[in-house]
Amino acid sequence: MTDQQSASPEVRIAILGSGWMGSVHAACYARIKGAKVVGVFSRNLEHAEAAAKMCDAKAVGDVSALLDDPNVDAIDVCLPSVNHEEFVVKALERGKHVFCETPFALTFTEAEAMLKAAKEADQIFMVGLLERSIAQYEYVHRAAVARHLGKVLSVATYRLGSYLLSEESRRHYADPALELMTLDFDFIRWLIGSPALVSATAVSWGGLACEADIPGEISTILNYDSGANATVVASGIMPKGFPFSIGFRVLFEKNAFKLKTVFEGAGPPKNTFQFYSDEGA
Repeated sequence: MTDQQSASPEVRIAILGSGWMGSVHAACYARIKGAKVVGVFSRNLEHAEAAAKMCDAKAVGDVSALLDDPNVDAIDVCLPSVNHEEFVVKALERGKHVFCETPFALTFTEAEAMLKAAKEADQIFMVGLLERSIAQYEYVHRAAVARHLGKVLSVATYRLGSYLLSEESRRHYADPALELMTLDFDFIRWLIGSPALVSATAVSWGGLACEADIPGEISTILNYDSGANATVVASGIMPKGFPFSIGFRVLFEKNAFKLKTVFEGAGPPKNTFQFYSDEGA
């Protein structure tokens, strides 16, 4: 077998959306061997060009140029949540594999339409519930399974952003429970299973001439029969100068872990991951 024959085939990807998340994806793909971004779509061509420059791709203002390109293997949907169904279904119907950012749907009807399209097209449809494949989350999960630090006693997570301060974002994205908390609920369930009781409270927010108050920041408590508990906080009303931030603290019977992830500007975030013992961090 020649070196060329043994090499893994290159996956040719098109990114739909060049906002903050689309730009993060573009920067990450540039570091993944075997992945090649061939195009980035945005209605704002200047934004598309900025993201495309990160991964040496072309910028396009016409989405059909990527959806109808036979050389594109997969479509990465980083568009606003309200647009997911339309473009996921279009991509699947054209024989593309699809990766879609969370939340992949805002209604059950939308979710069912996308799943049906994936089944009929016999293509891979993957949703970005990525915490289980992120190194720091995986590391803590391995510790929970191994039990060398004892049982998990409590978990606290947060996702803090300002997206609800923008009128345009409010039209395209859901409240923090669906947009942000889904990822942390999945992580906690992975660590300690399903809770016996869930309670939540929200800060109602009606700024910037909202037609009605909406949940701006939500705090949730999960209680377990084992005595463990978890808290999940998500906000879409932080000041605009506050960078989008994610983190967790996981307390074991012996020692604890803490993760802080901050997104500032385009590209991958900055991470601080610490292990705390009685001797220090």
